Amino acid sequence: MNVAIVTVGDEILAGSTTNTNASWLAERITERGSTVQRILTIPDDRELIADSVARWSDEFDAVIVTGGIGGTPDDVTVEAVADGLEREFVVHGEIRAGLIEKAAAFREENPDLVEEYELHLDIDAAASIPEGATPIVVDEGWAPGCVVENVYVFAGIPDEMRAMFDAVADEFQGDSTADTLYTPAPEGSLHDVLEGVTDRFDVSVGSYPRSENRPGRIRVSSTDPETVEAAIAWLRERVETTAPPSASE
Repeated sequence: MNVAIVTVGDEILAGSTTNTNASWLAERITERGSTVQRILTIPDDRELIADSVARWSDEFDAVIVTGGIGGTPDDVTVEAVADGLEREFVVHGEIRAGLIEKAAAFREENPDLVEEYELHLDIDAAASIPEGATPIVVDEGWAPGCVVENVYVFAGIPDEMRAMFDAVADEFQGDSTADTLYTPAPEGSLHDVLEGVTDRFDVSVGSYPRSENRPGRIRVSSTDPETVEAAIAWLRERVETTAPPSASE
């Protein structure tokens, strides 16, 4: 599965918010054997989002869009996806009923915040998704995400986005497999051995240079686990290796 990720947000482009969503999604998708081929960050521009979705939904097996989906005036992501796929933007009855229940529970638990909360509450807007889409409802968020055709729309808030991805993660299962070895060798000294491994094995190889606190990496991937294993073994005989860094590094 070839996947494209579109992250939406003026605050990301302004540098006030770090785009952790894209890197988190890319890692999880790769772990499942699929391939992320594009990552794009664009502003909260409805026309631009719609155009990107329309083009990329034809080019890739799946497109993930993350951004504001809460129903406030600047949350244009879901509506823009509807535009891009030429679908009506409609209130989903079951979502609306669920949001009314969630709002009632919030009122009961937070009586001091009710007035301010209801001032910004637009249940119909939050309950609207592209016509025919499948909602992704999670406890972590207010408004739902959705799946429409091959486009997956997730919230921009990281906790909500991760919960929505987890709800559909099995749909990103692919047949690619990979392994990584770590080396203290400078990247420039690896040219011949990297060329050699791709000549001998049907694999893709990525080389990532060492930094001050981390060793270099050689990542080998293929659709055949035995080929990856053989290529890694061949590399270990020709490249100085070291232990992988700890999770805290």
